[in-house]
Amino acid sequence: MLSATSSTSTIFTSFRSHTPSPLLPRFHRFGLLGARGSGQHLFFPSLCTKLRPRMSVSGAANLSVRASAERLKNAEELINSVETFIFDCDGVIWKGDKLIDGVPETLDMLRAKGKRLVFVTNNSTKSRKQYGKKFETLGLSVSEEEIFASSFAAAAYLKSIDFPKEKKVYVIGEEGILKELELAGFQYLGGPADGEKKIELKPGFYMEHDENVGAVVVGFDRYFNYYKIQYGTLCIRENPGCLFIATNRDAVTHLTDAQEWAGGGSMVGALRGSTQKEPLVVGKPSTFMMDYLANKFGIQKSQICMVGDRLDTDILFGQNGGCKTLLVLSGVTSISMLQDPSNSIQPDFYTNKISDLLSAKAAVV
Repeated sequence: MLSATSSTSTIFTSFRSHTPSPLLPRFHRFGLLGARGSGQHLFFPSLCTKLRPRMSVSGAANLSVRASAERLKNAEELINSVETFIFDCDGVIWKGDKLIDGVPETLDMLRAKGKRLVFVTNNSTKSRKQYGKKFETLGLSVSEEEIFASSFAAAAYLKSIDFPKEKKVYVIGEEGILKELELAGFQYLGGPADGEKKIELKPGFYMEHDENVGAVVVGFDRYFNYYKIQYGTLCIRENPGCLFIATNRDAVTHLTDAQEWAGGGSMVGALRGSTQKEPLVVGKPSTFMMDYLANKFGIQKSQICMVGDRLDTDILFGQNGGCKTLLVLSGVTSISMLQDPSNSIQPDFYTNKISDLLSAKAAVV
């Protein structure tokens, strides 16, 4: 797990909080970014190197205009230029429970070339172990050590800041977050169990909450309701130093391959609106998972290619980490969205789907 002894000598900006937190110095140590009232994600700098300022979600911090993305024409050249490929899952490997064409052959080819493969998803509904089973069900051989979900990132982040074990975590989310918190040794409450709870709004009703909750973790939640909004709001607003952690702020997700569905960002947005506080985002495009992966595997970030279907999460995640980036058009982003003049996030390359990398198959060694 991450060590809480890592530090950075540069503090970019203070963390927004109405109530001073005893953990605040630790947040500064990790260099959380985010301007007061900016509405932007909070980013994590490298745990092992001093960083330059990162690009914001809006791209406003860019010091120069990024050139338009190139269509991938020489797959072999890209493959040979990196040691590791990080793949998003939804919209890249699968849509819902349906595997995207050509994925098994592409992954086999990359492994044959000696490339390290890592799979990173913002979907927090499953634990790493549960995602391992999904890969297996789809006929893909992927180990648990190669999978990094935002559910795991939430638990890893709490461990990295020495979150007190006597404190509790209130979860607005599904089983994946609960399993990862349990594996990390944290106490929790909420989750799917609160999906059936209702509030009877009658005169004089006062809702109690656990004053020992030190963090509220919000992820995608198909059992989201008003009880959870109010309980999480009370914890964040009334418990001194209570953290507001988001697994991601994705606008949409792929629950099925038929259409897009409202994503975890809709749940996070409800709590942001009621608390008037910005969450700490541990999933993409925050650099927390990238830093964790680089430390764990000893990877140089310049030797990584991030492959994803979303500009504002996957591609920004790779750019914030100093990686090469490849956008695939098999998920959320269309070619018209990529080339829209208002879009400021441009990957290094784009292609239709990851099986386009198979054009380098003949060069397998």
